[in-house]
Amino acid sequence: MPLKRKAPFANLHPDRVLNCVEQALGRDFQNICRPHSSYINRVFEVQDHQGDFFVAKFYRPGRWSEAALVEEHDFVNQCAGQEIPVVPSLQLANGTWIERYDDMFFTLSAKCGGRIVDEYTEEQLLELGRLIGRVHLVGQSDGAANRPVIHPLRNTSNQIRFITELKIIHPQLEKEFLTIAETIIETIAPCFNESEFIRIHGDCHMANLIHRPGESFYLIDFDDMAVGPPVQDLWMLLPGELDESGYELELLLEGYETFKPFNRGSLKLIEPLRAMRYLHYISWCGWQYVEDGQTMISDSFGSYEYWQKEIGDLKDQLNVIREKVVC
Repeated sequence: MPLKRKAPFANLHPDRVLNCVEQALGRDFQNICRPHSSYINRVFEVQDHQGDFFVAKFYRPGRWSEAALVEEHDFVNQCAGQEIPVVPSLQLANGTWIERYDDMFFTLSAKCGGRIVDEYTEEQLLELGRLIGRVHLVGQSDGAANRPVIHPLRNTSNQIRFITELKIIHPQLEKEFLTIAETIIETIAPCFNESEFIRIHGDCHMANLIHRPGESFYLIDFDDMAVGPPVQDLWMLLPGELDESGYELELLLEGYETFKPFNRGSLKLIEPLRAMRYLHYISWCGWQYVEDGQTMISDSFGSYEYWQKEIGDLKDQLNVIREKVVC
């Protein structure tokens, strides 16, 4: 396993967070700085002297360019401008939404509380479909040249290259892992030939949808915003495999198509996207490990057993694709 790099947030103490916030907004804050759970970035809750709460998000250095972050926040603020329930970043004293401290970028937003819903009702599925349809209507209105493209030959190939360069694959299993990963890419790439590619949330699952009683669902955390097929923002909301979730899917699509047509032929991308998600997850864990020397996801990360299981899961998913998907 590789040696860890210097922890990127080692010097981000509460007093420095508060100094950054005060300078960015041009006013004083109370001596309150509560850390929130976040795997990749660092997120803090702060409070001003009027009693209002804000969230400061410090992005992991090196993960995104400034141009990529501008595109993320442009998208979110465009959605907010259409009265879509998202949480936009605040305009800062520098006239933009993004400020810098040392080698890391940060943003500020008003705190938006809510709860995660574990199981959706019929009406909630319709509402979520409408929400995502509205987001995609905004998404198709512009591009994002600096964001990842969710395509096997683009972001997934890059992730496999990243995993290989990190030298985190167990030596005895490296060849087998790379073979199955490359076979998956070759198998699924043709499925994307006719797909629509627009700006999407990219990581739309239950944990990124909060419900505020008396209001609506809010779509939060556009950190993985990408250019990709619209179905990417729908399939992770299904309660199970596609052949077990037809009713829920129809409700989502009914709501979605209130605002934007949906190409049902793109449903064939769900299983390929699931395989890509497996590889994305390995890369994501690898990023954590080399940055902090650990991962909060898997205690066995990097072990022979870990890679053996990942290879087994990828083989199983490839079999599902071969049985169910015709590109």
